[in-house]
Amino acid sequence: MILDNRLPFKYLFNTVKYELIIVFIVGIITHSGAMELTVLLPNMPLTIPAFLGTSISVLLSFKMNQSYDRWWEGRKTWGAITNDSRSLVIQLQTFLGSGQSHIINRIAYLQIAWCFSLGNSLRGTPNSIDGLSRLVNESDLNKILKHRNHALAITQLITTDIKELRLNNAIDIHTNIHLQETITRLTDSMGSAERISNTVFPSTYRLILHFLIYIFVISLSISLKGTNNIFVLPLLLLISAGFFSIEKIAYHLQDPFKNRPSDVPVTDIATTIEINIRQLLREEITQDHKRPHNFFVM
Repeated sequence: MILDNRLPFKYLFNTVKYELIIVFIVGIITHSGAMELTVLLPNMPLTIPAFLGTSISVLLSFKMNQSYDRWWEGRKTWGAITNDSRSLVIQLQTFLGSGQSHIINRIAYLQIAWCFSLGNSLRGTPNSIDGLSRLVNESDLNKILKHRNHALAITQLITTDIKELRLNNAIDIHTNIHLQETITRLTDSMGSAERISNTVFPSTYRLILHFLIYIFVISLSISLKGTNNIFVLPLLLLISAGFFSIEKIAYHLQDPFKNRPSDVPVTDIATTIEINIRQLLREEITQDHKRPHNFFVM
């Protein structure tokens, strides 16, 4: 997630550099050709590129709204995961006696592992065995690694532990219902995040937008055929840079779990959940929660 800091120019330029190179080449060819063929080509009024620019602005506005809705839904989903992860541990501490601290710690650590596993799954990055082994025992680790969906396997382990508590009469039926409701909400959040990650935004929309922007560049360069290249090319680059920058922002927001600076910061959120749960377990936190980047968090 990009923070409210000054963005480096290098990051902004890298997002649109290839498109600007194409605009520069197209602008030179079109404008130079229009100047050479000025007798043959009819005059193109500025109202044509102005109309195209307005149409592009409307399409970009629609795409930005749709993309941000997807990003915001992903962020709300992880907000719910944060709340339910805390609630699960607090419920266990409230419902179970002091003699059950070992099972509380076990489920709490499984929940931490669940958060990191889900984040890695959404981003398509493999789980670190070392990262899981610090949270779960070897037996549980082997069970988890047998599943394709590690987060779902961890959910199964948690529900099995709660089932055993009920069978051993460590919790009553009402407590069991409350705990299962929390697990259900976490499972729903997992499904919601996976749905966002696996649903592809129509790529044809992006192709049409790029096509219209290049048509706009061509029509504007023809309309300004009587103007010197020194003034036309910077104008084409500035206007198209604005269009392409907005389109790239929307393109990145539409996939909030693709390991980009604009992503929902699932690793940062999972780390926060881990710190919160460890403090609920009255463990001492020896390391600060440091963010490695100066303008975004992952």
